[in-house]
Amino acid sequence: MKKKTETKPVRRVLVILSNRFTPLKPSVYVEVECNPKGDILSEKTLKKEPKEPVYDEVWVNDEGKKNMSDCTSFKRVYRHKFERKA
Repeated sequence: MKKKTETKPVRRVLVILSNRFTPLKPSVYVEVECNPKGDILSEKTLKKEPKEPVYDEVWVNDEGKKNMSDCTSFKRVYRHKFERKA
């Protein structure tokens, strides 16, 4: 008899990269999929702002970086408009 393999839920996280020094510059939206431990499984840059709240968490970085790997820290935003209701 085969063991049942449990599928761990994947967390979908929206990362918003903005610039607090030039707020007129458009933000970059990155969709990240993580396992329950927090390891990043996939990373995808979105072409425009999402329309529906489908993300488990929302992180923000306002240092003006264009890439997630260049950022040093992120802030978790609770009750964001793109965060899915619990």
